[in-house]
Amino acid sequence: MNPFLSNIDWYDIWMATLDTLMMLGGSLFFTVLLGLPLGVLLFLTGPKQMYEQKGFYALLSLAVNALRSLPFIILLIVMIPLTLMITGTSLGVAGAIPPLVAGATPFFARLVETALREVDKGIIEATQAMGASTQQIILNALLPEARPGIIAAITVTAITLVSYTAMAGVVGAGGLGDLAIRYGYQRFQTDVMVVTVVLLLVLVQILQSLGDRLVVHYSRK
Repeated sequence: MNPFLSNIDWYDIWMATLDTLMMLGGSLFFTVLLGLPLGVLLFLTGPKQMYEQKGFYALLSLAVNALRSLPFIILLIVMIPLTLMITGTSLGVAGAIPPLVAGATPFFARLVETALREVDKGIIEATQAMGASTQQIILNALLPEARPGIIAAITVTAITLVSYTAMAGVVGAGGLGDLAIRYGYQRFQTDVMVVTVVLLLVLVQILQSLGDRLVVHYSRK
């Protein structure tokens, strides 16, 4: 086994793993922070909803779909000037987070919109009948009822972000993807490639298992 792992520098693997986790954590935080209200707005202004606005919804939906349809590797390159303005660098963990957030936020917003659509309309109507404000309806009825679906959406988004962080290695963002490209692909070090792929698979499995447990926990028995 040792000859097969002869190219492995475990310190580099550890640092790359930390970079991946920091990119994932930072981008997921801002994705949820921005995507959750965006998803709620899409739901509220959508067809047959409380604040239906066909024109506004069409424009917002078009913008979300446009960002979702743009391949992430292209988004990375297109956003370099904006990333430089925001973080001062287009490299490393800091340089990766803005495009990661821009790529994942519209995806997460759509998942949130779908989760909210699954909430029983009777609950919303009952809350309105009691004289609740829009804020109370959102915070006390919509979001609590849609919580399992939103947790599932966060899980799917986190796993998507893992693949995005790997692609971000192409432009020097660091992390396991960068290690796999520089050593595993460019230098033909198969052992480095295998180790990084295994670590990414383990990370995805952990995220999926944790998400599944939380969904079961918060679902109605």
